[in-house]
Amino acid sequence: MGNERNQDISPSSLQAETISPEKENSSAVRSQPVDIPLVDLSNPDEDLVARAVVKASEEWGIFQVVNHGIPAELIRRLKELGTEFFELPETEKEVVARPADSTDLEGYTTDYKKDGEGRKTWADHLFHRVWPPSRINYRFWPKNSPDYREVNEEYASHIKKLSERIMGWLSEGLGLRREALKEGLGGETVEYLMKVIFYPPCPDLDLLFGAPHHTDLNGVTFLIANEVHGLQAFQDNKWVDVKYDESGIVVIIADQIKRMSNGRYKSGEHRATMDTEKTRISWPVFAEPNLDHVVGPLPELISGDDENAPKFKPYVYRDYKFLKMNKLPLD
Repeated sequence: MGNERNQDISPSSLQAETISPEKENSSAVRSQPVDIPLVDLSNPDEDLVARAVVKASEEWGIFQVVNHGIPAELIRRLKELGTEFFELPETEKEVVARPADSTDLEGYTTDYKKDGEGRKTWADHLFHRVWPPSRINYRFWPKNSPDYREVNEEYASHIKKLSERIMGWLSEGLGLRREALKEGLGGETVEYLMKVIFYPPCPDLDLLFGAPHHTDLNGVTFLIANEVHGLQAFQDNKWVDVKYDESGIVVIIADQIKRMSNGRYKSGEHRATMDTEKTRISWPVFAEPNLDHVVGPLPELISGDDENAPKFKPYVYRDYKFLKMNKLPLD
């Protein structure tokens, strides 16, 4: 590849004093991949499908859907185009780079840093919105293939439909109207943000993480990846390697669904590890509110008794993002 940052990482380039807290130690938790809950959306019994989605969201906050209706060829092409982008020379990737003075996430960036807990993380990112059309800025879409726009827009339309199906079942699981969570997240103003993440090989997994443990701050996330596994979920007080089917889509319940459900649904805690020899690439799409939208526990779930008292306070999403991204107190 033409980019030195995307070459294999030498242990000598990483300071040996890196301290990984036990919860972040990668090699200590390596195990056989674990099957996360799997939901077959082709099952004709929709009530059974809905119950499976609700149960997985209550107990795991992360699950996989198969037979979701998104064409396999479309997913294959999406992955191919994203991979081709990261194989470009650095000068060509920089054409869609995020401006240095930008307060938005859109654009190409490299993230190599040491956080406050002593972890080092490394990943290259490409962010761009894919819905709604009024919020798309094609300035940050790769130009290396004439198919990139068509493929991403078609994929976004499928993900939007899948997202609304999932939120509909989760709403009904709360005893509410099917549209309740979608409306709580912003209705037709909900935004979908594509993030393509490039994790280069790392010969010593004790020195580096792709992404430290976290929950997503948006509403719900839809993730696909190449054949290199690296997603881990925190379940039953331990990290487990997530096993996923190449034809499936991993669904991660995020903070705003948890907050709107008043804690009924779990925000899935996860992290990304790297491979010693192979490049890992993933394609999460984040469904999130508009920055000015206020999100909190849905009023229909709140009453005066202690059992149904609000567990979270409402926030303007812009403020929530700022507080969480800067590790400041929330509730």
